[in-house]
Amino acid sequence: MRIQSWHAGLLIAFLCLASAAAAQSYPARTIRLIAHSSPGGTSDILGRLMAQKLTEPLGQQVVVENRAGASGIIGVEAAARSAPDGYTLLITQTSIAINPSMFAKLPYHALRDFAPITQLVAAPNLLMVHPSVPATSVKGFIALAKAQPGSLVNGSPGQGTSPHLSAELFMIMSGIKLDHVQFKGAGMAIVSLLSGEISVMFTTPPTAMPYLKAGRLRPLGVTTTARIEALPDVPTIAEAGVPGYESVQWFGMLVPAGTPRPVIDRLYQELTRALRAPDMKERLTSLGLNGVGSTPEEFAAYLKSETEKWAKVIKAMGIKPE
Repeated sequence: MRIQSWHAGLLIAFLCLASAAAAQSYPARTIRLIAHSSPGGTSDILGRLMAQKLTEPLGQQVVVENRAGASGIIGVEAAARSAPDGYTLLITQTSIAINPSMFAKLPYHALRDFAPITQLVAAPNLLMVHPSVPATSVKGFIALAKAQPGSLVNGSPGQGTSPHLSAELFMIMSGIKLDHVQFKGAGMAIVSLLSGEISVMFTTPPTAMPYLKAGRLRPLGVTTTARIEALPDVPTIAEAGVPGYESVQWFGMLVPAGTPRPVIDRLYQELTRALRAPDMKERLTSLGLNGVGSTPEEFAAYLKSETEKWAKVIKAMGIKPE
């Protein structure tokens, strides 16, 4: 028994030394950052901002790889199946906590197959319409939807995404019905909204901001309980006609479970340093995003609580898993 214990202790010591050695030489090659959204979505925009900020201090190129589709499942699965060596990162969002309640079977387990690094930002969704929609306020939009049932079509990045559930919650609380069309990411959905193929969409500010400034889309409300600095004249949905309404989206960084803790700590250090940089703070504010920078332990607890929260919300909505 003593010999077995000695061997076990030696093995643990060896693994610790190997982990420390790997961390000291990390990174030694290009890092890929998977964004489970299409180009133009907030995960993509934020992922590219963070990739730029990580490249210099890490001394290696950080390359964003878009793996959109199936409500983010394709990209998350790709990251979950990657080697736990710090060379694959996943920028994820609220949908990773929602999908376990929306789909009867997933090819990964978010709480088991990933190690959290940090929550990057929190963000509202925007309720936006095509300029051809004859409504300039939340109350006007609700009245239009009630007067012309079936005439308004809502687009989302996919079943179970935060924009989809923001719309579902809005419909329940306002008593209206919108037809739903799924796309392979927010970028593709907003193209359809710009063309007038769909009439309404919920999405985060970074995806929409260029089109709002150009007057190509009309914002009616934000889903958080407070207005955002980037769009101070756009009211909250709660104050504009649906009291008590709130829906918040978040984005964070994960790595495959089993990634050495020293590597996680290095990535956490560089990501939070990037979030604190004055130019990054200014950029996030202009995009309507609030920087967070939680610890790996805080983000792990938040991911668990979000998964439990959305399970209750989805059950209350009566949405059945696919």
